[in-house]
Amino acid sequence: MGKVVAEITVVPIGTNGPSISSYVAEVEKTLRSFNLKIQLTPMSTILEGEFDEVLKAAKAAHNCLFERGALRVSTTLRIDERRDKNLTMEGKVKAVEDKLNV
Repeated sequence: MGKVVAEITVVPIGTNGPSISSYVAEVEKTLRSFNLKIQLTPMSTILEGEFDEVLKAAKAAHNCLFERGALRVSTTLRIDERRDKNLTMEGKVKAVEDKLNV
């Protein structure tokens, strides 16, 4: 299988306070241990890489919050895969930006 671009959000539920940035940092550390291109955004993380590697990273990110003491974790994963041409984060953005300049 080829490269995919994916969006992941991993959220602990039932923490001791409203801030979850320390949990997000743990998720980011875990994701960065994989062979992926990663872009942190204010609401999620974008991943680019081989399909199987993205799935392994998503599972590890989900499980890392349980290892940190979370009793419940909600993970959302969206995957974009094309088989007719190479797919990259930059390429997806450029395709839209090119059309904005028409």
